[in-house]
Amino acid sequence: MKNFLFLSVCFASIFSATHAGTVKIYAAASLSNAMTDIAHIYQAKHPQTKIVPVFGASSALAKQVQAGASSDVFFSADQDWMSYLVQNKMVNAAVVRPLLFNQLVAISPKNLNISFKPQSNFKFAQAFKGHLCTGQMESVPAGKYAKQSLIKLNWLNSLNGRIVGTDDVRSALAFVERGECEVGIVYKTDALISQKVKIIGTFPANSHSPIAYPLALTKQGEKNKEAVQFEQFVEKSAQAKAVFKKYGFSLKS
Repeated sequence: MKNFLFLSVCFASIFSATHAGTVKIYAAASLSNAMTDIAHIYQAKHPQTKIVPVFGASSALAKQVQAGASSDVFFSADQDWMSYLVQNKMVNAAVVRPLLFNQLVAISPKNLNISFKPQSNFKFAQAFKGHLCTGQMESVPAGKYAKQSLIKLNWLNSLNGRIVGTDDVRSALAFVERGECEVGIVYKTDALISQKVKIIGTFPANSHSPIAYPLALTKQGEKNKEAVQFEQFVEKSAQAKAVFKKYGFSLKS
């Protein structure tokens, strides 16, 4: 019996040690490339820490965290879904930091020549024949920003029946890359990573809410010292800032 108890304690210690250095970050799909690079840099400096990134639409990730999914850090593509977690007491408002900013652009496959003028008198719906892809307009941040801009420019109604809402912004990019949508509305940073699409225009900043990316430790993460250290690295280190700039994000000054 004593041997059994001793082995049980040993296995428990090993299990604890294996997972003590794990940091799980839930981050918006548009952050996939940047956060993967940053995680690699951090793990090279801190080999005892394992960074586990989970990417997707901020809406889906926030709902998973609220439902009890294990998460130490949440990095959203809009303030609304961060506020959702604050309201549901999964994140303390005091630890939320707006860190990055982005732009909203229209894209098309490189082989098409589609006109774009961000003016309400421009007949955007007549500038192309196929579908327009963006994130789901009622939930996915990119889609919400897109809807705001289309309404502001008085283009939304004329595109009725031609808009395809995707699960996240990277899915919208993929649809355009494959030519399944002639036009996409995505973030500038998404367009820049693709060799198959081109930016045909940028939506005016005043046509949508500011595209801000807030970062925060979850309440679970506040108890994890490795998560606290990693969050500080993402927020403040020169290396992380350089990665974000490399991918086209603007940083809070």
